[in-house]
Amino acid sequence: MRPTTRAGYKTVINVLKEDAFGKKKIADIKTSEAKMWLIELQDGGRSYSSIHSIRGVVRPAFAMAVEDDLLRKNPFDFELAKVLINDSVKRDTLTAKQERDFLKFVKEDEYFSQYYDGIFILLKTGLCISELCGLTIRDVDLQERTIDIHKQLQYTGGKKAYIEQTKTTAGTSVLPMSDEVYEAFKRVISGRKKPRVEQMIDGVSGFLFLDDRGKPMLAYQWEKKFQHIVEKYNKIYKVELPKITPHICRHTYCTNMAKSGIAVKTLQYLMGHADIATTLNVYTHLKLEDAKDELEQMKVRDQLKKEMALVDMENAKRELKRVSAV
Repeated sequence: MRPTTRAGYKTVINVLKEDAFGKKKIADIKTSEAKMWLIELQDGGRSYSSIHSIRGVVRPAFAMAVEDDLLRKNPFDFELAKVLINDSVKRDTLTAKQERDFLKFVKEDEYFSQYYDGIFILLKTGLCISELCGLTIRDVDLQERTIDIHKQLQYTGGKKAYIEQTKTTAGTSVLPMSDEVYEAFKRVISGRKKPRVEQMIDGVSGFLFLDDRGKPMLAYQWEKKFQHIVEKYNKIYKVELPKITPHICRHTYCTNMAKSGIAVKTLQYLMGHADIATTLNVYTHLKLEDAKDELEQMKVRDQLKKEMALVDMENAKRELKRVSAV
């Protein structure tokens, strides 16, 4: 079991220990009581995503009770969105202007410029933040211009770091670099200050991105940097940037690639999605403006084809005249 999964189970156990619902007998719980419990959790301040996780642990336990003939039906087999208010934050993408403004601000800021290349790589490769944190010097091949993705650097609640494999086998891949990403990695590697002692985590050392203490940067540190960058930007400029996180960088990359017309299967590989449905969902996030742009481009292409056809016809006429004259 992954440490993050184990931590999630512990959270649910603690909720059940503290709540009166946890003291009920499984055989006595009805669907209406299960729904009421989750509603009370939301009224008590828990988020929709948190309750979704709690239900995700409790429901299989009740499924076992059904299999053992303790219950006729699972009281947690209902659509959560019809019972609770879905207040989960929508992970939106950055517009082209927001992305440009954000990167320009980071690059020109006296303090935050040291994180520019890492942020640029996130926006231009779609890497998960834990994959970026787990990159070592050996994972980046500047000669072949490839990035070897086969692990993540994660951490538990106590900020203890550990190495684990990518979420799925599809996440294990070798990614090509664009010219811009190649230049960014080249700067990161050449500018990396070798620490007095290379920290080893689960047998892995030589991490590419290090904090001020010379230790590998963890996801929560990157998330804080993003938060502080946006806060500083919004204090200076009247037009505010939206909330930007490493995951929004990943979502922005995926959406931009979808807009570019890349093949779905290629995008699935680049994103490391195990299920192509996850990749296809990105295409549903494209907006009216994107559809208008695509139609406008089609009109331009059609017009060019017509103009080329006329040019070809005129050339053909001239050639026929020339041949007749000869």
